[in-house]
Amino acid sequence: MSLDGRALEFATRHATLRAKLDAQRVELARHAWPVEKALDGADKVRNGVDWLKAHPEVVVAVTATVVVVSPRRAWRWSKRGYMLWRGWQSLRVALLGIS
Repeated sequence: MSLDGRALEFATRHATLRAKLDAQRVELARHAWPVEKALDGADKVRNGVDWLKAHPEVVVAVTATVVVVSPRRAWRWSKRGYMLWRGWQSLRVALLGIS
């Protein structure tokens, strides 16, 4: 086989592999859309948490308003929040082994 024949064979093989790769990318994108939607939701939650961390005055204002308007409700929700936080800490330690 001549050098030109081998170059043609390699070019043909390259084109075939590129076409197969393109088809696999399309197939992967078609199958990955549910995961993409879930990750988009997680990104929105993370962005919201980041925003709250950057604006703690909003959290303080809302908390103060709830305490002033309904102290009993605020106390109930603070107990629930504390229990949720403690549960998260226990789960974190159990799963990751960190303290």
